[in-house]
Amino acid sequence: METGLLHLHSFLRWVILLLLLIAIFKSIGVGSRPFTNGHRKAGLFLMIAVDIEFLIGLIQWVTGAFGLKTIQAQGMSAVMQNATLRFFAVEHITMMLIAVVLIHIGKSFAKKNISDRKKHRKTVLFYVLALIIILAAIPWPFREIGAGRGWF
Repeated sequence: METGLLHLHSFLRWVILLLLLIAIFKSIGVGSRPFTNGHRKAGLFLMIAVDIEFLIGLIQWVTGAFGLKTIQAQGMSAVMQNATLRFFAVEHITMMLIAVVLIHIGKSFAKKNISDRKKHRKTVLFYVLALIIILAAIPWPFREIGAGRGWF
């Protein structure tokens, strides 16, 4: 089950990155054009995918080898001294939680009774910030943390 969850978690990463780019590009540079149902749906699908991804990641963090069990077995000070353990047990989940919150904040601006121009600007701002954090928090195969891991 752990391998299946890891593969699903890795696959959903690509879905989220794609949905983030779609949501950003739909709102970037549109000025005062109306905030349409297409904009709302892109944000909604993004938020749903991010929530599912976060739940899967949380399950992996609690039950997997690089999360809560590692902290309990080795202690927090030992985990913080090891770059790989620190990344998976602390940094990855913290940064992803921040990204999830930013996406929810961005989506909440789509529901506010503000001008369409402000809706576009605020959603783009929060989605871009979330995208930057997500890109920094992913253990890419070309990084030392992700060495040996595949793209999927």
